[in-house]
Amino acid sequence: MSDETVVEQRSFSGAFLGLLAAALLAALGGLIWSYTLSNRLTKAETQLTQAQLANDKLAGDLQQTNARLKVATETLGQSVGLTQKQLEARANDLLRRQEADAKRLEGEQEAAQKQIGAVSSDVSSVKTDVGGVKTDVAQTKTELQTAETQLPANLETQLQSMKGDMGVQSGLIATNHDELEILKHKGDRNYYEFTLHKNQRQPVSTVGLELKKADIKHSRYTLEVYADDKKIEKKDRGLNEPVQFYTGKDNYLYELVVNNISKDQIQGYISTPKSAPAPVSTSH
Repeated sequence: MSDETVVEQRSFSGAFLGLLAAALLAALGGLIWSYTLSNRLTKAETQLTQAQLANDKLAGDLQQTNARLKVATETLGQSVGLTQKQLEARANDLLRRQEADAKRLEGEQEAAQKQIGAVSSDVSSVKTDVGGVKTDVAQTKTELQTAETQLPANLETQLQSMKGDMGVQSGLIATNHDELEILKHKGDRNYYEFTLHKNQRQPVSTVGLELKKADIKHSRYTLEVYADDKKIEKKDRGLNEPVQFYTGKDNYLYELVVNNISKDQIQGYISTPKSAPAPVSTSH
């Protein structure tokens, strides 16, 4: 596989990750905006309830005032000790108070009605905004799901098969983590990712691996495989090259592929047949 193909595949993966991140940020922003608008709706509905309670209280106050006036009038009629002028003065005073109370009540009812109208408008506006946000979130989610569905098909067409270092035709080879996820989902073989540091033996699947050399300039590496109480040296192997060896009592063919070489470190994976023994411990 050429360096141009590797760069093109990594650029495609990077573009998708950018699309995925943008879609997730858009969905997250929509959810936060929906939560804020929902709080506004709750507050507006609370104000509407309070205004209606105030209106009911004003009506009750008016009824109490009328009752008091009636009682006072009857009392005055029964009070023989008062003169006609005194009765008229008391009646006029009561009438003025009643008129003042009626005007005050009318003004407060008008103000309450305006407040109720304003709150109703706010509620309608908030409901409209929430509906719009829900639509945007649903659209973003659909676009994200579509992108996720298309990605595996696009990547799978780029996966290649090649001969390994032992001359055996390998299965499909993954050159990065995204392609490896496609192979895992296909379910044809078992896959175990690893990161090796120089001169540090590490168990991967049912074998041990130890990096001896990492040549960044030439994209080459040398490692040793410990399997079945034997040490197998894989010297001067290349990036994304299938490195093969047999292990186990049934002589299973294992394949090792390195996707990244850095200073004193390599990263890649081992693939094993589905019937191969399960590992005691793995390193990812």
